Amino acid sequence: MSTLAVARPAAGPAPPPVVGASVVLWLGAILAGVAESIVRLAGPVPPTLGELAARSSIFLVLAVLVVQLRTGRETIRWAVVAALGAVGTWALLGEPVDALLGGATVGGFVAAASGPELLAAGLRTLQLAEVLAASALLFHPASNGFFRPDRAG
Repeated sequence: MSTLAVARPAAGPAPPPVVGASVVLWLGAILAGVAESIVRLAGPVPPTLGELAARSSIFLVLAVLVVQLRTGRETIRWAVVAALGAVGTWALLGEPVDALLGGATVGGFVAAASGPELLAAGLRTLQLAEVLAASALLFHPASNGFFRPDRAG
């Protein structure tokens, strides 16, 4: 009987705590997005099945990408910042900014909003805070020393 020995690639250095905290915040933002989608089911204009499927697929891909931050690959860091930091922030702020530009007020929204709408707005605020904090942590000096363009993940 023969055995096959498979060499395991050498593990890279462990990510610094700030990278771990950033990963937790990114995943928290994704989970807040999932929760917002679920809460919106009870709102006045619930998402369609197609919208839920699309959001779920996007959230899954983003979660896989975020977990890859632990490899220290610079391209992953920039992909996460572009996808979740830039595009994600734009998506979170687009609807509220449009409403404000259209003459709506925060006070008017709060006074007229249903419970699910208020909860969804709170979750969206949480997402934004997590995205901003996670982005900042990815560029902390300890993170900068961990992410390298030539690092094999």
